[in-house]
Formats: sequence, structure tokens, C-alpha cells
Amino acid sequence: MAKLRLRYAKRGKLRFTSHRDIARAVERAVRKAHLPVAFSQGFSPHPKLSWIGAAPTGVASEAEYVEIQLVERRAPDVVRTALNAALPNGLTVLDVVDATGGSLAERIEASEWLLELPGIADDTLQAAAAALLAVPHVEVDRLTKNGMRKLDVRPAVLSLRTVRPEESGLPETPPEATTGVGPYGILAMVVRQTTPTVRPDDVLSALGVVAGLAPLVPVKATRVAQGRLDDAGGLVDPLLEDRGAGAAEVVHTGQPVQHVVD
Repeated sequence: MAKLRLRYAKRGKLRFTSHRDIARAVERAVRKAHLPVAFSQGFSPHPKLSWIGAAPTGVASEAEYVEIQLVERRAPDVVRTALNAALPNGLTVLDVVDATGGSLAERIEASEWLLELPGIADDTLQAAAAALLAVPHVEVDRLTKNGMRKLDVRPAVLSLRTVRPEESGLPETPPEATTGVGPYGILAMVVRQTTPTVRPDDVLSALGVVAGLAPLVPVKATRVAQGRLDDAGGLVDPLLEDRGAGAAEVVHTGQPVQHVVD
């Protein structure tokens, strides 16, 4: 038996695809790639794929994770190439490593998100971010299957800052972001994994509550990293421990966590 850990991206129109459909697409790709995947026991066997903290429908991601159990070991680079040849456009396996033990879920404490806000200037975003960081609690309404409920967003938000389009590293930055025709704001935020999960749209609602921020066009959210928090508030690559003792530590963001005392 062998276990592989994969990081994959969800881009383009596939960000509107449900997690269930994403899982089906990956399972089909595993079959097309002829990987010797292990199956569960019982009346209805299914391939042993374990998903970690899937992003909500409607958002893009550069940092989704899944574990695959194989009955025979395959080289990580071979698996990545084979899966990418079988996956639909919009799903891309970025990294594959051999699992060396421990729980991958326990290595993920927070996510970093980028929110693209066409039509909103950088200074307006900076003022809204400062207003949110200056208060200890912000409640927003969220529609659930049991009706509307209140959610306190602020405790989960660890940092907020603006970034320029050319510094964002987004793989699909639209042309209008860099042409200078009209304002185009990008907000970077680190959000702690909580129960219930605070989503990018919840943070956007909170910015509306504290600063009256009201985008006139749809906002695109992209998860760019997940991991443990380091002392500087950055996110450590959750696959770092699987890469071996010689691997260089990867910290995605060096921005300090901004604490607000209740």
C-alpha cells in the first residue's frame, strides 16, 4: 500500500462546479490514468480518496488537497503527469508527494484568499480593511439549510491587506486589472479555519457592515494557500513534512497577523 498527497488547482469556469462533481472528475481521471487505486471494503466499494477542506462552490483555488491510497507505489511525477493528461481543463494537479505519516488535516489551520474587486480603488479597500480590523466582532447573516443565521466573522480574520495586480501571482489576472482603465482592487486575507467555516463572501459582507463596501460587479475569490500559521502569520506548506528533511521551508505570506484585543 502507498499513499500520495496531491495539491491541485480549480480554475476558470470549474470554480462554479460543486465539490461532488469535482470529486467525480478526479475519480474518472484516476481510472483513465490507470492508477492502482485502493478500494474500500463492503457492499458498495469506492476508491480511497480523502478530501481535505474543499473550497466552496463559486471560488477558484490554487491550494486544494486530496489523498489517494494506492495498492502499489507509483512515482509522484508519473502520477502528476498521468492525472493532468486525464483531467478536464480547469483542474490541474500542481504537486504530488509520498505521504510520510501524520494527519494532513492537522497541518492546516488557515487559508489565504485573494478577493478581486473591479471598480473599487486601493485606498477604499485599505480603509475598509482597517475598519474591520479595528473591531473585535462583526456579525453577518448567512443563509443555511435551516434558514438565516448570525455568524461572527471577525475572530477568524487574522490579517487583511491590499496588493497590486502585478504582485498578486494570480494565474488568471484579467486584462483590465493591469491596463489602468478604472480602479481594480485586490484584497489579501488570512482566515483561520473555524466551525462554522468563515468564507470569503462572509468577509465581504463584514466589510459592508463596517465600511459600507458594496461592489457593483461580482467579486472573484481565489484561495492561494492553506497551511499552519508560523510566528509571522504566514502559512507553512502542509506538504513540507512529506518532502523530507532536505526540503526548503515554504512560507506563503510574510505579513504579520494583526490582533485586536476584545
